[in-house]
Amino acid sequence: MPIDAAKALAAEPRSGEITWDRKDVQLYHLGLGAGVPATDPDELRYTLESKLHVLPSFATVAGAGSPGVISGLSMPGVDVDLARVLHGGQTIELHRPIPVEGKALATGRIAAVYDKGKAAVLVMRTEVADAEGPLWTNDAQIFVRGEGGWGGDRGPSTRLEEPTGAPDRTVERQVREEQALLYRLSGDWNPLHADPEFAKFAGFDRPILHGLCTYGMTLKAVVDTLLGGDVARVRSHTTRFAGVVYPGETLRIRMWRREGSVRVAVSAVERDDAPVLADTVVTHS
Repeated sequence: MPIDAAKALAAEPRSGEITWDRKDVQLYHLGLGAGVPATDPDELRYTLESKLHVLPSFATVAGAGSPGVISGLSMPGVDVDLARVLHGGQTIELHRPIPVEGKALATGRIAAVYDKGKAAVLVMRTEVADAEGPLWTNDAQIFVRGEGGWGGDRGPSTRLEEPTGAPDRTVERQVREEQALLYRLSGDWNPLHADPEFAKFAGFDRPILHGLCTYGMTLKAVVDTLLGGDVARVRSHTTRFAGVVYPGETLRIRMWRREGSVRVAVSAVERDDAPVLADTVVTHS
């Protein structure tokens, strides 16, 4: 079996310095579709250096996403085919707002390995701190198709009850045709998002959008729509990737207000509202 759960969990964490600057932040925001309309004051907060603030989901790509999903798949005890890998879910916990420029120590490890029968799930945890203390904790849930079935722990269920009642807000966001090509410049070079031949080999009609791009677009919509554009109010952002998005499609983002949180569901408009993100929660102050 390519995944040795005991070896992966016992492996020493990997630590390394990461750095980022305002250009990295601006590129990330542009990769999410920020800057439309280009002169909108609300959009200038994401694109203009003199007004810049950092959307918390930038934590998934800070330091070019190092140590990220791809490097995590080379940890001791893990040897898998990249074509079998899918990003199953993501959680970011913010300890304080992310500075526009920074230098920090990122420590990554395999926090859990679960046996889902037809797939294995790796929980890759990255903890990031700078000279002033902890900045964020990043958990990526990675599905490896065909690698389950060894009789291991199935892990906790991440499914939540569906929100009831009409959403408080619904917005639509267009995914540009070239958006995956732009987003990957922030550090996720998986050819699944750019190479048509690789995408077909992996079982898709054409390259798909990064799940983390949809994740960031969704958080931006919540911040802009329900949190007054204040990124510092975000405390955490959790999601389960329920389906793919193809560049050129339209995201329908439905939001339900809760005490201290927002429940979110995201679907693809052109495919009869096929689910894209599920079990999505943004907690906030």
